[in-house]
Amino acid sequence: MSQTREPSAYQIGLRLLARRELSTAQLRDRLTRRELAPSEIETAIARLAREGAVDDARTALAYARRAAEVKLRGKSRTRREIEALGIATQTARRAVSEVFDEVDEQAVLERAIAKRVHGPIRDRAELRRLNQALLRQGFPPDRVAKALLSRAGRDITFVEE
Repeated sequence: MSQTREPSAYQIGLRLLARRELSTAQLRDRLTRRELAPSEIETAIARLAREGAVDDARTALAYARRAAEVKLRGKSRTRREIEALGIATQTARRAVSEVFDEVDEQAVLERAIAKRVHGPIRDRAELRRLNQALLRQGFPPDRVAKALLSRAGRDITFVEE
């Protein structure tokens, strides 16, 4: 008779990390949901961290790059999302700073606008909608306003009719 052994927290953690980059907090949460012993979880996380399999700084950098280059997010939203992964504020700030030293936030803003705007901005409602969407993406309000106004059609009226 062969006995099947339940995988350890370490083995489960390795499998989870093989699929995608996770923060320590995310990994802890996923292992906890599997109702593993807290001491086994902490031992596994410590071992995975020692071996470099889980690294919050690396996770933060990877997330920041994806947020800037693929999702077209600004600095503030990127930092908030990294912190929401359970990564320390200082680590999140360092990652965002490093990525946005390499990737110009203004260029990311221009790409985000180009993705949403086809031709000149026609009216105040469209301008307001675009402004709000870009602010939610984490771009600075002054840069958003300047970039959008430069795209506004010459005959746009800013007076409510």
